[in-house]
Amino acid sequence: MSLGDIAGLIAALAFVALVALLAVPLLKLGKVLDEARGSLRELTEHTVPSLDEAARTIRATNGQLEKVDTITTSAARASEDVSALTTLVSATVGGPLIKLSAFSYAVRSVLSGKRGR
Repeated sequence: MSLGDIAGLIAALAFVALVALLAVPLLKLGKVLDEARGSLRELTEHTVPSLDEAARTIRATNGQLEKVDTITTSAARASEDVSALTTLVSATVGGPLIKLSAFSYAVRSVLSGKRGR
């Protein structure tokens, strides 16, 4: 064996050792990626039903909000109707009541004035 053969043999052994040293982290990285894939799959399996349930809840809530909106709109209309009715009654009955009150006050004043004399 010559000196060149020995150097080639040493270089080949060093290359095999380097490949072995680099293979260990690559194998560990493969295991980490497998675990990450499994965790992601499990997370997806648990998240998708939760998202579906949240979507159903939001749809139900929107339905209830539409009902509440209808009720509040009806209540606002009723409030406007009561306000208009109150204004109408006040305008219709208020004037004559004021006149009747003034007339009764005048009659009382006249009657109390005659008694006082």
